[in-house]
Amino acid sequence: MKRKVGYTWRLRELMAQRHIFTATELVPLLRERGIDLSASQVHRMVSGTPERLSLQVLSALCDILACTPADLVATTAENAGVRKTATGDLPTPPANLAKLRPRAARILPDA
Repeated sequence: MKRKVGYTWRLRELMAQRHIFTATELVPLLRERGIDLSASQVHRMVSGTPERLSLQVLSALCDILACTPADLVATTAENAGVRKTATGDLPTPPANLAKLRPRAARILPDA
């Protein structure tokens, strides 16, 4: 059986707990730890959910926020639903198919 995995990025929530409310407040704290990201890069990291993140940035964020990587990234895993096949789910055809078919058009000569 396949499993569907996902994650929740909790950076903004942890920042608020430490009274850091904007991405610009985070930039100098990252620079102190040797992470040189632009303000727009930090803003994207704070406001969205990153697909990729270097371990150095993750370590710096954990140091700044006094948390673990598990606190920053909440993971989820669940069993994927079984796909239904088309063989058992076909609708029953209507009783009178002739009424549903289009009739042939007749073309009349111009008068």
